[in-house]
Amino acid sequence: MRLHSLALLGFCLLSCSVAWAEEPTENAPADSADAPAASERPLLPERSVSEAQTLEHRLDKREQQMLQAGAESFLALWLPANVGEPNGAVILLPGDVENADGAAAIGPLRRKLPDAGWHSLSLTLPDPDGDPLPPRTAATATVTSPDDSTATESPPADESAPETTVDEATQPADSGTISPEQRRLAHAERVMARIDAAIAFANQQQAKAIVLLGHGSGAYWAARYLNERQPDNVKNLLMVAAELPTGFDPPLDELVAQLPTATGDFFYKDQATDRTAALKRLQASKRAKLPNYIQVAMKALPGNLNVQHEQLYRRLRGWLEKHANATGS
Repeated sequence: MRLHSLALLGFCLLSCSVAWAEEPTENAPADSADAPAASERPLLPERSVSEAQTLEHRLDKREQQMLQAGAESFLALWLPANVGEPNGAVILLPGDVENADGAAAIGPLRRKLPDAGWHSLSLTLPDPDGDPLPPRTAATATVTSPDDSTATESPPADESAPETTVDEATQPADSGTISPEQRRLAHAERVMARIDAAIAFANQQQAKAIVLLGHGSGAYWAARYLNERQPDNVKNLLMVAAELPTGFDPPLDELVAQLPTATGDFFYKDQATDRTAALKRLQASKRAKLPNYIQVAMKALPGNLNVQHEQLYRRLRGWLEKHANATGS
């Protein structure tokens, strides 16, 4: 018994010594240095970018147009009119939860409008909570030249020179933070730039008339664009189930009162909140004495989306036949 106990004790001591020998005495510097890198993850693209990539793989390449808006390129979907003499082009702006081929309204409309004699150009809009592009200052503008290998640092500040060429409203308070207001301003500029690019493309196609059609929050951006930019070659606006994007202003009824274009406001009357918002827009148009603002109430048919899409298309086509190219003055 004593010999057995001694043998067992010796085996335990031997096992412990091996375990102690295998355990490092201190943490290796390389492990601690690699730990942050291992936790880093690549930044995910915006939802709109991911959905645009899916559309690129799913849709006919002949429908796809990569347009340029400032430093960004984005996907637009183009279908020419199915007539010999097109009426013009309809530029479709989807809502925040839609893409350029959204099933709620944008996709069916972009495919049906060519049968009514209109080119359709459907846009991909940036995410409202996406990161704005880095602000471009006078100092950083000199760093981007590929021919100057020594331009790796910004030149020293000149007290007599202007601090920056960027609007202070869109410039972050410091390099590490972007305020909600600055983010909203940056998002609005991205949207406006994409509409600019779409109108330029429609002009290249020699469209006789250009109509902006917005669905959901896309209607807000279409109305805001027309109020702020007032392009000479866009005389018509179509709003479908218009919504105010979260955090943005002014409200839609204020935008409607300032619209310089003929406007068709199509809304679904089933929800009390939608009816109330539509009534405010109608009252604002009456106060502003808009001669070419027309509101159309429709019934939602969630159980039969095909019939709902056909109803919307027929109403829009009727409006275009009667009012397209009418001025808002």
